[in-house]
Amino acid sequence: MRRWRDFVKRSVKPPRVWQRMLSGRRLDLAHPSPMDIEIEDIAHGLARVARWNGQTRGEHAFSVAEHSVLVEKLVRQLEPGLGPQDWMTALLHDSPEYVIGDMISPFKAILGESYKGVEARLQEAVHIRFGLKAVTPPALKKVIKRADNICAWFEAVQLAGFTVEESDGFFGKPPEGLKLKLKLAPLPVTGAQAAFLKRFGEIQAAIARQETTR
Repeated sequence: MRRWRDFVKRSVKPPRVWQRMLSGRRLDLAHPSPMDIEIEDIAHGLARVARWNGQTRGEHAFSVAEHSVLVEKLVRQLEPGLGPQDWMTALLHDSPEYVIGDMISPFKAILGESYKGVEARLQEAVHIRFGLKAVTPPALKKVIKRADNICAWFEAVQLAGFTVEESDGFFGKPPEGLKLKLKLAPLPVTGAQAAFLKRFGEIQAAIARQETTR
């Protein structure tokens, strides 16, 4: 009987916790390595992840890639004194979702700390891969969250069927002096992916210029 139990234990394989990316990388979700992260994989994934679980108006889903580009623009408007590394942190604020998807807030609340732990480890690996601080500084995180809520307000009203009053309650009113009045038009997948990669390249070039002038 003991031999049979030992055989069963040996024959049961541990669950697979890595995902194969189109780049050929294998990203371990339990212990993500920065070396297995490529921006092309992130852009490809985020352009195909729908905000609001796809419950939005329009021919195309409103992707996390498009959302990320808009949030980064809002961050620059809210805090003009920020630098290129801060912009990159803002652009990549939802980067773990290229692997784990965009969980709506109610579902995140149900999953609790287990989800947050996976998300945090992925975020740190992404930051290290692109030369950013592993953990976003609290002040910058606050600005990104504010921009995220502003973008979510416009998404909720224009695309997800929320009333202005509902959006005010969930996300807060956008500031009166906001220059960037968002008129959302969900892009096709290829357009969202290209826009994300374009902005990544622009910020990367700005970081390189900054480093050469030091």
